[in-house]
Amino acid sequence: MTTDHSRVAPLLQHAADCRIATSASDLRAHWRVRHDVFVTEQLVFEGTDQDAWDAAECTVHCVGVVEDRIVGAVRLYPLDPGGGRWQGDRLAVLPAFRAAGLGGPLVKLAVSIATDRGGECMVAHIQLENVRFFERLGWRQNGPVETYVGIPHQPMIISW
Repeated sequence: MTTDHSRVAPLLQHAADCRIATSASDLRAHWRVRHDVFVTEQLVFEGTDQDAWDAAECTVHCVGVVEDRIVGAVRLYPLDPGGGRWQGDRLAVLPAFRAAGLGGPLVKLAVSIATDRGGECMVAHIQLENVRFFERLGWRQNGPVETYVGIPHQPMIISW
């Protein structure tokens, strides 16, 4: 069945909720979304996109929920012992829900969590087609384009 996203997206936008994954079920759904996007759809990773950061105690996994279904994910973690510089990565929203406006709230949640935990800035490697999206959220380019996981990415940063 094909969904007309132009009619569904405004409705879903009001039903979206972003939060920290708080249960094993949340975490499994978080990883499923990432797998569906980065392994199955985009073929960025082979087998799994999970790495050592997923097991690190300092890593925060967040989910985006639409109509009681986890359809978005992002993770973040501090890059230094003092927690001043944070990394945001693995932002993923299932294709059928991208028009629902879930990406922005997930990024804003990640920045808010880092801020609340004493962070001064957050960095990320952004796929080139998503640079404008991040710029609209207040991020700025932070150096030349780099190859990350075999794909050109723009290093970006947001400070507060």
